[in-house]
Amino acid sequence: MISTSNIGLFFGSRKLFEDVNIKFVDGNCYGIIGANGAGKSTFLRILSGEQEPSSGEVHISPGETLSVLKQDQFRYQEETVLQTVLLGNEKLDAVAKEKDAIYAKPDFSEADGNRAAELEAEFATLGGWEAETDAATLLNGLGIGEALLQKQLKELKDSEKVKVLLAQALFGKPNNLLLDEPTNHLDDKSIRWLEDYLLNFQNTVIVISHDRHFLNKICTHMVDIDYGKAKLYVGNYDFWQQSSQLALELRSNENKKKEEKAKDLESFIQRFSANASKSSQATSRKKQLEKLTLEELPISTRKRPNILFQQKRDAGDILLEVQGISKSINGQRILNDISFSVKRGNKAIFVGQDEIAKTTLFQILMGEIEADEGNFRWGVTTNQAYLPKDHNAYFDGKEHNLIDWLREFSEDKSENFIRSFLGRMLFSGEETLKGVNVLSGGERVRCMLARMMLLGPNVLVLDGPTNHLDLEAITALNNAVVAFPGTVLLATHDQYFAQTVSNRVFEFKDAQMIDHQVGYAEYFKEDA
Repeated sequence: MISTSNIGLFFGSRKLFEDVNIKFVDGNCYGIIGANGAGKSTFLRILSGEQEPSSGEVHISPGETLSVLKQDQFRYQEETVLQTVLLGNEKLDAVAKEKDAIYAKPDFSEADGNRAAELEAEFATLGGWEAETDAATLLNGLGIGEALLQKQLKELKDSEKVKVLLAQALFGKPNNLLLDEPTNHLDDKSIRWLEDYLLNFQNTVIVISHDRHFLNKICTHMVDIDYGKAKLYVGNYDFWQQSSQLALELRSNENKKKEEKAKDLESFIQRFSANASKSSQATSRKKQLEKLTLEELPISTRKRPNILFQQKRDAGDILLEVQGISKSINGQRILNDISFSVKRGNKAIFVGQDEIAKTTLFQILMGEIEADEGNFRWGVTTNQAYLPKDHNAYFDGKEHNLIDWLREFSEDKSENFIRSFLGRMLFSGEETLKGVNVLSGGERVRCMLARMMLLGPNVLVLDGPTNHLDLEAITALNNAVVAFPGTVLLATHDQYFAQTVSNRVFEFKDAQMIDHQVGYAEYFKEDA
């Protein structure tokens, strides 16, 4: 069990949270939620001991183990995939290394023999003889097959490295498992495998995620970092959302009742203060009024952008026709003879383990790169707006502030018009004069969404649109795409987003593509 005692964190005069007292109990899964910058990842680092709090203490029950999903891929570049996972059980690794060192001695003594026997017993108790098989099973569940086990981590794709590091965190079944965005870069099948694994995990799980479906599936509790506090709710993400909204409404209604009562008292005092027979009652009412103070509702750190995609014109029935597109990168076939068509109103999601295939197809369709073979044709009435997975080229090296940057994409160049779009994306006042080259990942995505809204598209091409966004921005974007009357081409691992938006699924498999002709929810059932 992990417990916190009056944990607080301050950066100068800025308070992230204080007086946090929470017990994380075995058998439960806790989702950590909050706006970007609220301190979610920092709170996780405090729990793991990687960062000291400004005040308070973290307590871990004696003898309990703790494992953290590490995002430092470079630390294990020279290790094999299998060995990287085995390093997740530090105690087993230490026992194995000491045992091997003793056996490697040229002058093996009786004392060495006794120590080796002790280590052999401990090695067996820790599951050392089954460790490689267990590690391989974990990796296989995440889509890392036997052919990759002896490869060095530096030889793997980034998405494969993330899976290896996740397997490392899970290996050894620690008492406390801390995961920061574990579904990042995972394909749909791997996410479902992880959900099942965590549902059957008997110990404590503490997880940060922006995937609402994932949080709903695995979480028994939510820890909401907001108002400078960290409050524990029983239930999954949907329950937290409903209960927190209800609490806000109750506070608001309570204040309304107080305002109404105050008006009644003021009216009574005015009517009867000059009446001798009522003067005592008026005095009593006046005392009540003086004691009545309206509780100020705390201001939440959460803000939801106002996203609305409006078409400048309707598109024709045929939106896009693709014929025989093939593409190789560094000698590897990424796309092989891809053909499909998209009609008006299709909201198509592209799924599959190969992230590069999806991004490459979108880059070809948007004219960023050329296909080796084949061709495609957009309908003459289409107007596309593109959110690429890597949008740094739109910002890096530019000296513009936000107003000047967005003005480049607008027909109306007036500052008030530009500011109105930035305001909808939560940029106001002096923030609009910030240089675009210093924006955070989430701020850059919000700028890209403002740009897309300005274009008035009838086709949206979205490659990983929820990356870097907080849950409030994801929800706003999700709602906007659902309401969008045009056509959508989408690649995302946000399962809730995929289920609520898509009515057609294209699946990449071995550089080729399958048109399932159903929405994501139906595809999910087919593939189960």
